[in-house]
Amino acid sequence: MTAVFQSWGLSYEAAWLFATVAGVLLIAFPLMLAVAMVIYVDRKVWAAVALRRGPNVVGPFGLLQSFADGLKVFLQETIIPAAANKGLFLIAPIVTFTVALSAWAVIPFNSGAVLADINVGLLYIFAISSLGVYGVVIAGWASNSKYPFFSAMRAAAQMISYEVSIGFILICVVLWAGTFNLNGIIEAQRGHGLGIVNGFVFNVLLFPMWVMFLISSLAETARAPFDLTEAESELVAGYQTEYSSMSFALFWLGEYANVLLMCALNAILFFGGWLPPLDWEPLYLVPGWIWLLAKIFFFFLIFSWIKATVPRFRYDQLMRLGWKVFLPLSLVFVVLVSGWLMLTRYG
Repeated sequence: MTAVFQSWGLSYEAAWLFATVAGVLLIAFPLMLAVAMVIYVDRKVWAAVALRRGPNVVGPFGLLQSFADGLKVFLQETIIPAAANKGLFLIAPIVTFTVALSAWAVIPFNSGAVLADINVGLLYIFAISSLGVYGVVIAGWASNSKYPFFSAMRAAAQMISYEVSIGFILICVVLWAGTFNLNGIIEAQRGHGLGIVNGFVFNVLLFPMWVMFLISSLAETARAPFDLTEAESELVAGYQTEYSSMSFALFWLGEYANVLLMCALNAILFFGGWLPPLDWEPLYLVPGWIWLLAKIFFFFLIFSWIKATVPRFRYDQLMRLGWKVFLPLSLVFVVLVSGWLMLTRYG
């Protein structure tokens, strides 16, 4: 894209700046539209499971319901509690929203179609996703209210707990691919199926890691059945209790952007990303970004289905699963995957 702007007579520096801004907008605007649509899909899935209709009035089939809700919160007054820390109270949703968008900079939508194709893309995402907890913690503390504060403490413990097991899961992926670059990880999945299945669908050796990663993704994004940070029967609405108007909406946008990010990582790390599901020539006629979006949508349907059907865990069950089940299992699989690679690839 830089070359295109240079052909218009701009210097390299100016062309690079315009190309970067254009790339950011090409990701941010469709992502915001996608967030609005997946909120609609989320509500439709919940309604279908509960034998209800869901949104069906605003626009055809209720498609404009999310935009109507967005307009409603935009026109509302932002109320700041008198005892709250005003500066941090307003910064918290901005932090959550900004961090959620920043992670998409290294997501490859096709071969070479990525804003920042850096060699440590996976490490970048791991670091960015770890920063998401700061918005929640700041919101809980700045509200100067006991229920948001309890929620913030829960969120900090929950996200840190599951990031440990996610880290070991990602080690297995990196050992297999031999790179932290997300495009390289996708390319490493070509044809690897231990001779049983095509690796474009999934990697047999890493399949148990995907199951743990999917469940850890739910916990990392505080989705049901791990939504202990927003448990309405215990904490009213958790860290969002004192928020209203656009500051509340930014939390929602950030949450769903994070959910879509985790769906994208499930597709990229374990299911071939922008590669077609089978190594069959006609499937390559479909652009890679369509395959990636289809896989993201599939995983989002799994997220919605789980939220609509699985009851919320108790907090002790949540922590036990992270520390006593996932952590030992992920450590065992690091040994197994590295041993298998030493035996078959390097032995």
